[in-house]
Amino acid sequence: MCDYSLEMFQSRPARRGEEYISNKFPSGTVGFVARGDQSVAICMACDMELQLSGISSFIQEHADVSDRESATFTQVDGPFHRDAIRFRNGRVITLQALGPGVVARVCDTQIERPLAMPVKEEAAMPEKEEALV
Repeated sequence: MCDYSLEMFQSRPARRGEEYISNKFPSGTVGFVARGDQSVAICMACDMELQLSGISSFIQEHADVSDRESATFTQVDGPFHRDAIRFRNGRVITLQALGPGVVARVCDTQIERPLAMPVKEEAAMPEKEEALV
């Protein structure tokens, strides 16, 4: 999915095996793009498995993750910035909190797991660099 705040930009679906980078669009929304093409938003399906790298030290500390992690693309409930990442340890953060510059490789295979219920946005997205979850 692409956050509704990216609707004004061209977009295309993510493809398995490709690598993307998180980017801050002129609207202020963070989403994924292909390297070298910041004009097209990459829309990921919910439950798409990702290998992330370049995770900031702030996110590492507050989400109890390393700079390289496996994660699942998901969405959270809330009026703003619904696109999010669920780490293997269960922590969920929005792409806004993840920030620009994180590399995401879409895994070639999908890991079987039950569908997760949406997470309340207040519990998943820091407004500032104060709390992640």
